[in-house]
Amino acid sequence: MKNPLQKEKALRYDVVIIGAGVAGLYAAIGLPKHLKVLVLSKSHPWECNTYYAQGGVTTAYNDADIPLHVSDTLEAGAGMCSRDAVQFMSEQSQKVIHDLMQRGFLFDTDTHGNLLYTQEAAHSRNRILHAGGDATGRYLHLFLLQQNPHPMLSNATVTDLLMEDDKCCGVEVFSEGSRKLIYANNVIIASGGVGSLYEYHTNSHAISADIHGICLEKGIALESMEMMQFHPTVFVSGSGARKLLLTEALRGEGAWIVDENGYRFLFEYDERGEMAPRDIVSRAIFDYKQRTSSPVYISCAHFDKEYFQGRFPNIYKALQDLGYNLPSERVPISPAFHYSIGGIKSDLEGRVPNTKGLYVIGEAACTGVHGANRLASNSLLEGLVFGKRVSETIVDSPATPCVGKFSLSTISLEMDEDKEKKDRLRRIMWDKVSIVRTQEGLNEALRVIEEMLNSEVGRLLKLRLLSARAIVESALKRNKSIGVHYITSA
Repeated sequence: MKNPLQKEKALRYDVVIIGAGVAGLYAAIGLPKHLKVLVLSKSHPWECNTYYAQGGVTTAYNDADIPLHVSDTLEAGAGMCSRDAVQFMSEQSQKVIHDLMQRGFLFDTDTHGNLLYTQEAAHSRNRILHAGGDATGRYLHLFLLQQNPHPMLSNATVTDLLMEDDKCCGVEVFSEGSRKLIYANNVIIASGGVGSLYEYHTNSHAISADIHGICLEKGIALESMEMMQFHPTVFVSGSGARKLLLTEALRGEGAWIVDENGYRFLFEYDERGEMAPRDIVSRAIFDYKQRTSSPVYISCAHFDKEYFQGRFPNIYKALQDLGYNLPSERVPISPAFHYSIGGIKSDLEGRVPNTKGLYVIGEAACTGVHGANRLASNSLLEGLVFGKRVSETIVDSPATPCVGKFSLSTISLEMDEDKEKKDRLRRIMWDKVSIVRTQEGLNEALRVIEEMLNSEVGRLLKLRLLSARAIVESALKRNKSIGVHYITSA
C-alpha cells in the first residue's frame, strides 16, 4: 500500500479518520469520493479490535423487536444508558445490516439461505448475526477494507491534535521515523479503547489509550471512564498480553461454566447462570476462584463435534494448536479486560461537544448506548450506526477554516525506561482497577500513576498515564457499585 504522504505537499484533507476498525471504515465508505479523505491506521490495517471480534453483530430482529432490544440494552446498562442513544441505535440497526448485505457482505445462513441468528447473554431472543462461524469481526473488517475508496496510511501513530481555540484543524502523526502535520477540516476519532493499560486483555496491541490522553491535555471531556468491561471467558495462558477470547456465543448456544468437579456454580450468583450479563459472570468467576481456590473451565462437551467445528472453526483450531481437543475437553478460563464502555464524550451526531470539526465514534466514544455495562455484541452495531451517522453529519456541515497556530508537545515519544514503567502500569491497573475494586487499591494505583507522571517519561507513555489516571479518578468518585464498576470496602 502506497504512503499517501509521499504524494502530498500541503498535507490537507477534508476528513482525517483516526482508526481503521469497523467504525472508522464504515464512516469512510459513507463519505463521497469527491471529498479528500485519509484513514490512519496505527499499525497494519488488520491490527484492530474489530479483526478479533468473534461473536457477531446485534440487530433488532424486526420492527417489533426494537422495543425489546432497547429494553435489553437498558437493563444491561443498569440505568445509566441514554435512552435516546439506545433507541436511535436499535432503530438504525436493520438499515445498516441491509446496507452491508446490499454491498455484498455475507452473513452466515442455513442451507435454505435464511439468516442465522444466535443469542448471547442478557439478550431475550436470538438477534445476533455472525459470519465465518466465530470470525464475524475478521470477515466484516476485511470486507470494509475492500469497500473503502479512500487512501490509508498505515503504521502512523497520532501524537497530537492540532487545536486552534475550539476548532480541531488536523493531527500530528509519527510516520516513517518523523513527526508530520496533517491538516483537515474534520477529524474523526475512531481509535478504539484502552486495552493495553491492563496486564490481561483481549485487545489488539495497537489499542493503548493515546487519543484519550491527548483529549485530556486539550480539555476535551471524557465520560464514564470507570466503566471498564471484563470478558468472563478468556484463555489467559501464554506469554502475550493479548489473550484468546472465547466468544459469548459459546454460552449463548449452550456451553457451561464449571469448576474442577463439573459443578455449574454460576447459579449460586444469578438465576440466569451462564446467560447472566458479563459483569455478573466475571465477578462470579473471580469470587468463586478466590473463595474455593478451584480452577474454572468452560465446557462444550455436550456440543456435537461436527457442529462445533463448523460453528466455531477458529476457536476450535486455535485451542487445538494449544493442545485442547474440543468440544470434548474443557478449557481453563479467567476474566480479562475486554471493552472500554466510557470514552470521549459524544452527541448523537458523533460530534465532540464544544469542539468544531472533531467527531468520535466506536469504542473511543461515549455515546451513552452502553451505560454501566455493554450488552453483548452491541459494539459492532454501535460502530456501524454511528460511523454512518458521522459521515452524514460531515457531508451536511460546512467547513470552518483554521489560521494554523498550534501548541504542540516537543517531548520525545519514547525514553529508555518507558517499557519497564508501562509494565508496571499494566500490573497496577490489573491488580487494583479491574473486576473488584477498593478505595484503598484505587488510591494506591493513583499514587503509582502520579509518581510515574512526575518522572521523566516519553510522550506516548505520558498519554497512557493520563488516561489511566482518568479511569482511577472516575472510579474513586463513584463510591457505590453499579454495572461493571464493583467496589467493596475490603
